[in-house]
Amino acid sequence: MANTENEIISEKILTCGLIMPISSIDGLGSEHWVEVKSIIQDAVDSIDSPKFIARIVSDSDDVGVIHKRIVQGVYNADIVICDVSARNPNVMFELGMRLAFDKPTIIIKDDQTDYAFDTSIIEHISYPRDLRFSKIVTFKRLLADKLLATYKLATSDPNHSTFLKNFGTFKVAELDQKVGSGEQVMMEILNDIQQEVASLRRMNTPRPRRLRNANDGTDRIFEELAIMKQKNPSFDFEASDKLVSIFEKLLPAQSYFDSRADFQKALERACQDMKEN
Repeated sequence: MANTENEIISEKILTCGLIMPISSIDGLGSEHWVEVKSIIQDAVDSIDSPKFIARIVSDSDDVGVIHKRIVQGVYNADIVICDVSARNPNVMFELGMRLAFDKPTIIIKDDQTDYAFDTSIIEHISYPRDLRFSKIVTFKRLLADKLLATYKLATSDPNHSTFLKNFGTFKVAELDQKVGSGEQVMMEILNDIQQEVASLRRMNTPRPRRLRNANDGTDRIFEELAIMKQKNPSFDFEASDKLVSIFEKLLPAQSYFDSRADFQKALERACQDMKEN
């Protein structure tokens, strides 16, 4: 017997994007967040139909610049679970993007984190920071129920809004969906790889030992010069008035140096070392 349309839809695996801390913050190590992620994934996996796969929004099968993957992951996920515990700045920024897209979103937090003013009107599901087993069991059940109910409401009610429409009528932000040939897609992937390689080169540019003093600012100057050289190998590394003017905007002299003369001397030394390398 052929599957009905509803059965076909129910067999589709949907994406549940995860926005959450992954590194140490507020006294919580990276292993804590690995455990929290596992708890969330268990809750998502417990839903029989429709089936969701939960993964961090920056994860992707495609090769590309991580910032682009994050934006696309935030936008494309069928539903997002965002853990605002410890108020990680990156998490709050990505949550802001998701709310601007006005797509179904669930916010969770641990019981030690206060509500943020801007998002306090949205229901939060809390869990114990110590991840106590008995309370985590209840949390996973509540999260699974909320996920299923939110997704069904979002797909059945065209006026559903997690956040934005509660304040009026807005034009929701969208990402352009481009259709290109295989060659165009490949060129875009290669361009992304080239940008990542260039970024790694900047990070690994050898720096003279005598410039590695964060207190006098010369290290910052050298790093900016290395970026300029990466972009334009024929760049003339002379401490001209033009270059001084550029660096005064990038690196205000008063932030690192006692006088403008000291700043210019540091720039001259960095330019000389750049020529020698």
